[in-house]
Amino acid sequence: MSWLNWASVLLIFVGLGLFLYGANVYNATAGWTGFYFGIVGILLCVATYVYGQFKKEPEQPSSPL
Repeated sequence: MSWLNWASVLLIFVGLGLFLYGANVYNATAGWTGFYFGIVGILLCVATYVYGQFKKEPEQPSSPL
């Protein structure tokens, strides 16, 4: 995994933690911040995966000879 993948996973966990903290202490700002951190982390994971798939070079067919 690249550092960008680790950063997005960390962002998801921080978002989850903030969301749960905000829900526990009835702090809407922390809860919504955590929610959006989680969404951004998931979108970052998907974007890096899609970018990696598009960056791959297609396989060249081998010669039958």
